[in-house]
Amino acid sequence: MNADLARAWLQAFNQKNLDALLALYADDCRHTSPKIRALHPETGGQLRGKAALRAWWEDAFKRLPGLTYEETAVTAGERSVVLEYVRHVPNEAPMYVAEVFETDAAGKIAASRVYHG
Repeated sequence: MNADLARAWLQAFNQKNLDALLALYADDCRHTSPKIRALHPETGGQLRGKAALRAWWEDAFKRLPGLTYEETAVTAGERSVVLEYVRHVPNEAPMYVAEVFETDAAGKIAASRVYHG
């Protein structure tokens, strides 16, 4: 995996282009986030599959229309990358976030994990 995938992810997210965003993921992907755990505790903080990701992001974009991410750093390995960014939402303090992406053999995101304080 390289930094280009993380930047493509960031661009698709900021454009709220769900089709482009989901095209980066494997069909059986997993996404783990403290925000998911907070809003949907029954999930244990993890979503599985593109349909669940689509529903999560559609809801987020509807609830937070001004949500954007600003890249601060990208560190790429062979099959993983860490994307550090600042989460911006109008009328909220900026939140510093790190997201780890792991890819499958086809170069699609198989798992992602979000970390923030």
